[in-house]
Amino acid sequence: MGFADDAKDALDATGKKIGRAVDDATDRIEDKVDDVKADANVKKAEADVKHAEAERDATHAKNDFKQKLRDDT
Repeated sequence: MGFADDAKDALDATGKKIGRAVDDATDRIEDKVDDVKADANVKKAEADVKHAEAERDATHAKNDFKQKLRDDT
């Protein structure tokens, strides 16, 4: 029974190693997904800031133009 026990132990060890490899791969994929989400959030935030700055600049330009019209009359 020594050979059978050795084979069983080898299969058990192999199964555990494969299980750990799958768990590690899953963790790496989840980490990558988290990285991509974080990058997307930063890009969205940057786009939101640029949009807000553009609106602010447009409002300042409109108000400056209106002030010039008031000063000319």
